[in-house]
Amino acid sequence: MDHLINEEVPVLNEARAKDYFYIINAPIVEEPLCHLEMKYLFHKENEDKHFFSAKDIKPSRSPYIKHRMSVIYRADSLEDLIRQLQIHKAAYDSFKFVHFTFDGGELGYDEWIRCVTELGRWIDGEIDMVHPKTTLGATKVQGTWILGEYERNDNRWREHNNKPNTNSHSLKIQVAKALVNIAVGDDINCRLIDPCCGVGTVVIEAVSMGIDVKGYELSWPTAGKAKKNMAFFGYKNVITRGDMHEIKEHFDVAIVDIPYGLFTPVTLEQQKDIITTARRIADKVVIITFEDMEEVIISAGFTIVDRCRMTKGSCKRCISVCY
Repeated sequence: MDHLINEEVPVLNEARAKDYFYIINAPIVEEPLCHLEMKYLFHKENEDKHFFSAKDIKPSRSPYIKHRMSVIYRADSLEDLIRQLQIHKAAYDSFKFVHFTFDGGELGYDEWIRCVTELGRWIDGEIDMVHPKTTLGATKVQGTWILGEYERNDNRWREHNNKPNTNSHSLKIQVAKALVNIAVGDDINCRLIDPCCGVGTVVIEAVSMGIDVKGYELSWPTAGKAKKNMAFFGYKNVITRGDMHEIKEHFDVAIVDIPYGLFTPVTLEQQKDIITTARRIADKVVIITFEDMEEVIISAGFTIVDRCRMTKGSCKRCISVCY
């Protein structure tokens, strides 16, 4: 990950101290963004594809969290795990085990089948492979056996790809979702603004998470498209057709995708003005640029605390987290 400015945060891998087991995955080009998102969701630096955390983050909150297990039982051996089920008289109305794979997993499929068959014998309840009330996961990681309630990313957020109005240079849905998580971290009660919201890609992701968000767009036609996109998914309109430089409110955080001359007639001075206004209207700003604008951002009075780059072919996006 291309951290230009970063604080070292220790990676905690001790299963016994944690409550949740997460498995993440991202396309190679989006891995820097994924790692930055994990830092702001979990408050620690971690580039592993699986980890334990006490943080309760729903898998579908992130485009990159694929599986999560709420760990209930931990043991050094399968026999010890079975003993715990016996002692605690584990019971569910109906349940099934689900198989999931990850880098570092220590159970092959055949061994996993054998193990969960044995574990299932010591759980009181009906096995229901179609409509279970509880889905369980069991695996072995870092030499430790774990068992708990399993949840996967439902990917419903992908439906936002079907919005009726798009722009060729709009952010991808998963990128917009990750940026919202980087902006608000684990505090969805903060107030968010996207002052150059385009067709509303970022705003839609924020609204879907229950975040108090507003979007501003200078172009009449584009603002109209954003409003139609919101209505298409049944979300209330939070889009204002207006000039961000006239915004009087103050927000906790802003996400600003700087317009670029390749797609929009915009000068460097106009870009500078956007960054300066963003500093005025929000305490924290996540800035997305098509080129390195570090000097411009710093000259506006910001301190850049984290940065990452995503590059695909000739297309580059620079993401700066600023205060």
